[in-house]
Amino acid sequence: MTSTATGSVLVLGGARSGKSSFAEALVTASGLDMYYVATGRAWDGEMTARISEHRSRRGCEWTTCEEPLALVDCLAGIDAPGRVVLVDCLTLWVTNLMMEERDMTAEFSRLADYIPTAAAKLIFVSNEVGLGIVPENRMARDFRDHAGRLHQIIAAKAAEVYFIAAGLPLKMKG
Repeated sequence: MTSTATGSVLVLGGARSGKSSFAEALVTASGLDMYYVATGRAWDGEMTARISEHRSRRGCEWTTCEEPLALVDCLAGIDAPGRVVLVDCLTLWVTNLMMEERDMTAEFSRLADYIPTAAAKLIFVSNEVGLGIVPENRMARDFRDHAGRLHQIIAAKAAEVYFIAAGLPLKMKG
């Protein structure tokens, strides 16, 4: 795990792979002031339970910002030296952007342009959804494709990239 304040990190993995716990451990190990940007929306009871689980696991040492759409604006508002910001997660952000019919290319470019300017250490969590079967409907295929493009963009900007499977990290970059 890294503990420097420079460079961003991308943590990818499947559902319940341990990616959020791994990313939270990176944040804790950094020794920096801990910030959490939650992109999820509680669309149903199951998502409400997941959000509650994440909140209780983090505890009160974190400053939490909930922002489903304006990710770059949120990051800019809390960005400062001596801070580490965990964004959990990019795929929920993609879902929100799709539901609001936002310009994905513009949103992704804006985030990519922001990352190298950040004073805080940024850690992004995202679901790797491109390893399974081809989805049977257009919206699901579009989601998979948007997520894959975003992952490539963030991985290119990141100093470190990890893939988590069964709770085990595989360092892919850095």
